[in-house]
Amino acid sequence: MNITSTNPVISLTSKCANRDNLTSKSNHGVRRAKSRCAVIAMARETDPKKRIVVTGMGLCSVFGNDYNKFYDKLLAGTSGVAPIDRFDTSDFPTKFAAQIRNFDSEGYIDKKNDRRLDDCLRYALVSGNKALEDAGLDAAHCEQLDKQRVGVLVGSGMGGLTVFQDGVKALVEKGPKKITPFFIPYAITNMGGAMLAIEKGFMGPNYSISTACATANYAFHAAANHIRNGDADIMIAGGSEAPIIPVGLGGFVACRALSQNNDDPQGASRPWDKSRDGFVMGEGAGVLVMESLESAQKRGARIHAEYLGGAITCDAHHMTDPRADGLGVSTCIELSIKDAGITVNDINYINAHATSTLVGDVAEVNAVRKVFKDVANVKMNATKSMIGHCLGAAGGMEAVACIMAIKTGMVHPTLNQNDLEPIVEGIDTCANEKKAHKVTAAISNSFGFGGHNSCVIFAPFEA
Repeated sequence: MNITSTNPVISLTSKCANRDNLTSKSNHGVRRAKSRCAVIAMARETDPKKRIVVTGMGLCSVFGNDYNKFYDKLLAGTSGVAPIDRFDTSDFPTKFAAQIRNFDSEGYIDKKNDRRLDDCLRYALVSGNKALEDAGLDAAHCEQLDKQRVGVLVGSGMGGLTVFQDGVKALVEKGPKKITPFFIPYAITNMGGAMLAIEKGFMGPNYSISTACATANYAFHAAANHIRNGDADIMIAGGSEAPIIPVGLGGFVACRALSQNNDDPQGASRPWDKSRDGFVMGEGAGVLVMESLESAQKRGARIHAEYLGGAITCDAHHMTDPRADGLGVSTCIELSIKDAGITVNDINYINAHATSTLVGDVAEVNAVRKVFKDVANVKMNATKSMIGHCLGAAGGMEAVACIMAIKTGMVHPTLNQNDLEPIVEGIDTCANEKKAHKVTAAISNSFGFGGHNSCVIFAPFEA
């Protein structure tokens, strides 16, 4: 819910009359506010038309396309990182990733399209179809829906990168007449969600959000607002990414963002560890079926969890580096708690963005400590330590991990926790082992290049 939400206010202090005095200072010509208006608590939503539940989950991952098997691998502490065998990496300083091998579209895509679609689109279609089936919305049941009340928001950070790479290569080597007519349609970021909607006939809100590695969370946030505003009853939302190709790997190498721990690929993604040297690329898709409680109950749907709220902010600081003080992130977390209508004490699990970068990991913990004054009962882990950083799909896949933690009462380990940064002291990162943990409410953080911050909150469903 955004700031203009109709949720009743529990406490309102003269509409922020008691705000901190805003002071700012010049820093290389940039004016920065040092304090902000206190976040106002909101009431937890009770209207079944505006309460949002998750009724379906679908993913494509380095561990396969089944979310139960995916989470079993996470609980077992299995790393999906290995040397890249999709192309020759001899000229690259990084030679490994969490690459999906032998991808099976499971009959969701016809053979002709399965051969020519970019993997980003294939992942989106398979995960979207699996999420719908998981929600009890197979082809027959989809026909019973009011399709004007069903929308799709499946975004991507980079879109069809393979078809883009191949199109440019054809242009340079053979000329413009050799560019495939599918070059533009298969490259743009909105086509995965569009193709799913075309396939199913869903006529509700449909567009692509592209906010780099925060994409999927932004999609969840927007989807929730569409349901709360009455634009739709059901939204299929998430993210898809297929970047492990030469131009993708080379681009992130040029950014100096990737680990170069070629001697130990499985130990390369090591969030919060002092020896971390960059993130590990991953790929896949994560999609949720988000639905008003009224709609879910009307059709007798199984409910995995409840989406309580979320928020988005911008650091307004730097293209790739986060604010060191974590202000943009801490504000985002506070606003998500406000949107959820709960208190910080209700949250006891954080699925962190935690990419294993030098600056980002510390900035996120700084933000967490600003919001969570007492971290004794909070567990925080990093899914990326096993599946790498799946960029625009990361938030979608990590949302599945959050919901599975809620359902199973088990929180997966964070791998490669051997020598932690001092700032993490006192926070249980589930270092190298899974933990039994009854989740009361979970936040999932995702941040993207450009200073895009996002936080979404899931909790066990209670009627």
